[in-house]
Amino acid sequence: MLKDIRVSCAPHISQPLSTRSVMIDVIIGLAPAMAAAGYYFRVHAAILIAVCVLSCVASEWLCNRIRKKPNSLDDFSAVVTGIILALSLPPKLPIWTAIVGSVLCIAIGKMVFGGLGANIFNPAMVGRTFLTASFGLLMTTWTVPATIDRAMPDVAQENALNARTQATPLAWSKLAIKNELGADIYGEQQFMPSLMGQVGGCLGETSAIMLLIGGLYLLIRRTISFHIPLAVLSSAFVFGGIAYLLDSYVYVQPFFHLTSGGMLLCALFIATDPVTAPLTRRGMWLFGIGVGTITMLIRIVGEYPEGVMFSILLMNAVTPLIDRLFKRIPAGGKPSV
Repeated sequence: MLKDIRVSCAPHISQPLSTRSVMIDVIIGLAPAMAAAGYYFRVHAAILIAVCVLSCVASEWLCNRIRKKPNSLDDFSAVVTGIILALSLPPKLPIWTAIVGSVLCIAIGKMVFGGLGANIFNPAMVGRTFLTASFGLLMTTWTVPATIDRAMPDVAQENALNARTQATPLAWSKLAIKNELGADIYGEQQFMPSLMGQVGGCLGETSAIMLLIGGLYLLIRRTISFHIPLAVLSSAFVFGGIAYLLDSYVYVQPFFHLTSGGMLLCALFIATDPVTAPLTRRGMWLFGIGVGTITMLIRIVGEYPEGVMFSILLMNAVTPLIDRLFKRIPAGGKPSV
C-alpha cells in the first residue's frame, strides 16, 4: 500500500469540493426528473416541488434561529431534501400535507440530530414515512398523466385493472400476486409506459430514462460512486428474477421492478446520501444489497406495493454497525503493534 502514497506539499485537495457544490450537482441531476414530472403532471408538479422546497428552506431557517445557530441555507441541502420529498409524493397531494411533511423532514429528520452531517436517517424519507402513516388515503391517491387525459382525473380503485390508468405499475403487480391475475399482461402493456413515465404514481416515478440521465451525470461528476446504485439494482434484479423463475405467471419480470416505483430514484439519489450511507466500499456494497433486498421483499411478500422508504430507513439504522464491521484502513496500512 505504501507504493500508492504520493508525498507532496500542502494543500492536498486536488479539486474544489464542498457541500454546496455536491448539492448543486444533485439538483442538476434531479432536473431531468423534475422536467419529466412537469411534462406529465403539468402545474401540479411545479406547485408541489415549489411548496416542498420553500417549506424545507423555511423550516431550516427557523430551526437555526431557535437553536441560535449560524445560517446553513447556503449549502442547498434543504433544497435537495425538498426536491426528493416532492418527487416521492403523489401529484395532487394537498399543499398543507406537503408542508407538514417538509417541516417533519427538516425539524425531526435533520435538525433534531444537530443538522447536516449529524442526522442518522435520510430526512426526505423520514417525512415521507410520516405522511404515509398519517395520511394513507391521500398518499395513495394517484393521478392520470396529462398525456393520457388532459383533465388529469384521480384514478379510481375500481379502475385499477385498466392497463393505461392503473394506480401504479407496482400496485398492478401486487394485485396480480394477490389474485393471480397473470403478470404477463402487465409485461406486455406496461414496460414502455413505465420506462418513459406515462403512468400514474409519484412525481419521481415519471421517467426511468430521465432518472438514469441524472444519475449518469452524478457518476460522471463523481458526486456519487457506482457501488451503492449497482448493489441496489443488482440485488433487486436477482430477487425479482428468482421470484419470476419460481412463477412467471404471477410475478412480473425483474426489469419492471427496476423501472417502476421509486427504485431508480432510491438507487441513484436517496441511498447514495453521503451522510446516511457507509464510508467504505465494502460497506457500500452491503448497504446497497440490503436496500435492494428489503425493497423487493416488501414488494413481493409484504402488503405494501412499494418498500423503498422502509428499506432506506432500516439500512440507515444499521449503517453505524456496517461502518464498525468494515473499518477504514489508514493510508500507511494497519499498525503492526
